[in-house]
Amino acid sequence: MKNYSEDASRQYHIQVAKGEVGRYVIMPGDPKRCVKIAQYFDNPVLIADNREYITYTGTLDGVKVSVTSTGIGGPSASIAMEELFRCGADTFVRIGTCGGMQPEVKSGDIVIATGAIRMEGTSREYAPIEYPAVANLDVTNALVAAAKEKGLSCHTGVVQCKDAFYGQHEPEAMPVGYELLNKWEAWKKMGCLASEMESAALFIAAGKLRARAGSCFLVLANQEREKLGLDNPVVHDTDMAIQVAVEAVRKLIREDSSN
Repeated sequence: MKNYSEDASRQYHIQVAKGEVGRYVIMPGDPKRCVKIAQYFDNPVLIADNREYITYTGTLDGVKVSVTSTGIGGPSASIAMEELFRCGADTFVRIGTCGGMQPEVKSGDIVIATGAIRMEGTSREYAPIEYPAVANLDVTNALVAAAKEKGLSCHTGVVQCKDAFYGQHEPEAMPVGYELLNKWEAWKKMGCLASEMESAALFIAAGKLRARAGSCFLVLANQEREKLGLDNPVVHDTDMAIQVAVEAVRKLIREDSSN
């Protein structure tokens, strides 16, 4: 396809060129988290800062790794993945926040997605809705092992992805609230752990690219616990989820080098 960038050597949206990112990329939504994540790298360097996309590259255990923010939602996340892939990346770890859906999923816990409900629009422009959004097993296993080693309260399973944040939190105010409320109850009955906004698009885009993708989240809060009158503080510190992602990348580097 045509490159619309003013600098033809750089990707249009992320403004990164080939060779400037590592094979392994951690992908937060919030651009402000990039600095926090890059601090865990050796010799991190700011590569690009354009729109919602900030990219740093450094090393872990002598191997080039990167962090690129994606902004909110599937469209911008899939753009980041597509362009990073064109620059040489093939293994992606999303790190972000989510809202718990099961009573046992508490604020401050870690959720690792094995798959995602495709209640968003981006993935539908990649694959038929019958095709499942599934995380890569190697990435998922590395995330689970990292969380267990750090002794964190961790849940592994399916998450729900949507496009409308306020459709989740104020469904009664939406003209299609009847559908949102009924589907939310269905997801809960199926054991869905949490709600977020990017994994479905990333898992499907990774399938198309033959890349590897996984996700881990900090549980910000749980509206279902709130409804039940259970303790439900709002937690904002993503550092432990970041540490899980960084350690998972270290594990993937070791496994890939041994193979």
